[in-house]
Amino acid sequence: MHDESDLLELVKSVAFNAGSILLGGTKQELREFVFSQEHTKEIKASADKKLEKYILSKLNPTGLSILTEESGYLKNNNSKYYFIVDPLDGTFNYVKDLGPCAVSIALWKDKIPVFGVIFDLQKQQLFWGGKKFGSFCNEMKIEVSKVNLKEKASVCTGFPVRFDVESRNALQDFFELVKPYAKVRMLGSAAISLVNVGKGSSEIYTEKNIMLWDVAAGLAIIEGAGGIYHIKETSEKWSYNVYASNGHFHLK
Repeated sequence: MHDESDLLELVKSVAFNAGSILLGGTKQELREFVFSQEHTKEIKASADKKLEKYILSKLNPTGLSILTEESGYLKNNNSKYYFIVDPLDGTFNYVKDLGPCAVSIALWKDKIPVFGVIFDLQKQQLFWGGKKFGSFCNEMKIEVSKVNLKEKASVCTGFPVRFDVESRNALQDFFELVKPYAKVRMLGSAAISLVNVGKGSSEIYTEKNIMLWDVAAGLAIIEGAGGIYHIKETSEKWSYNVYASNGHFHLK
């Protein structure tokens, strides 16, 4: 039997320390990267591998299975609990010093988020929470916004590497989705985009063909902050269409 509160405290410590590795590391070494052969718009950096090695060394002793971006699904036992890890969400932003990036770790039970922890590397803030815990920035409670009109709301979104930008239908669907809203923002980090909904800076996050490790922690935080989410599996393993909001907006 695993105590969820104890696991949360462990993950908060691991995420913070993983972020500290990046903040204290040699920038040139950690920012070395190559483009993926499988997905030509995706990059893999030295930082991803270094952080994953550290995170796994801390989570493996729990005996729980782990789904991680770099190594896939690492099955340890038959527990319904498992961790979902993105060592560095927003890798391109990190290596190019272009925008937000984060360490993202979640605990799920079956297909339901228990809690998520996200360390924002730019702002050096630790976001954490879940439906039964509430959600927080460091130790300050956060809540979703009360905006309920599309013309006053903002949407955080993006085009993940698996998005078919050659499809006119896909692009048209995208523009139809976002055009009613006041503002659209593409931050380059799904984790930070979800955090922005959780803390009330934005009202909606939506993205198609996004990988579960990109959003697992953020969805838990949004629930803990009073928001809602909807996910639907796609044809690719661990890939989902995701829609999350402050609760005043719903996927049609």
